Amino acid sequence: MLDLVPRPASGLTVRCTRALFSPWSRLSLLAVLLASAAVTVVIYEPQRLLSAGWPQLSGAAAVVLFGVGYGVCTAAFVPRPILNLAAGALFGSQAGLVAAIAGTVLGAGIAFTLGRLLGQDALRPLLRGRVLKAVDGQLSRHGFRSMLAIRLFPGVPFAAANYCAAVSRMGCLPFLLATGLGSIPNTAAYVVAGSRAGSPTSPAFLIAMGFIVVTGLAAAAVAWAKRHRLRGAES
Repeated sequence: MLDLVPRPASGLTVRCTRALFSPWSRLSLLAVLLASAAVTVVIYEPQRLLSAGWPQLSGAAAVVLFGVGYGVCTAAFVPRPILNLAAGALFGSQAGLVAAIAGTVLGAGIAFTLGRLLGQDALRPLLRGRVLKAVDGQLSRHGFRSMLAIRLFPGVPFAAANYCAAVSRMGCLPFLLATGLGSIPNTAAYVVAGSRAGSPTSPAFLIAMGFIVVTGLAAAAVAWAKRHRLRGAES
């Protein structure tokens, strides 16, 4: 007769399964994925493909494909300003802004999902420093407002903000909404600058570049003030 009673898994199989899906194994997988993405960007420079466009595609199909490529590239640490300038140069101000914002949200979502699934369980127990606990508490309690401020003042690197939010207890939907809304002003400035790069003396180009400079200085000032405030709190 056939033995229809399921047999328990062996102890070795259970231990291997636990080790494979342990927090540190998942964190190691995340590190390998991020390192591979960074090396791929350095070797193949996919941002050049996005900047050149696709002659065989036009209209909405090209905008959608650019947005998808934009999201993948930002998740692989390609600087967003380069992609924003390319979006403006290829599609103009309006369509370029749509593609860039869609790609920004997509890239942030990819990074957030990877960080939440592969890194949160291993990294949360390491949040012992005053600064790390302050950042985690701010994102966990006031996620939407904090992320909106981070995106409006581009002083925090895009990837760093994504993975900090993933490690915190911030919800995915508030994170994506804050990213989309907060990224509009600065992204629009780069897209407009890219669309008017051929006429650098035009008012639109000068206003866009002025906005980029002003927001960059404001972000540096805010970062400097917070750094000194944290130093004072620690002393």
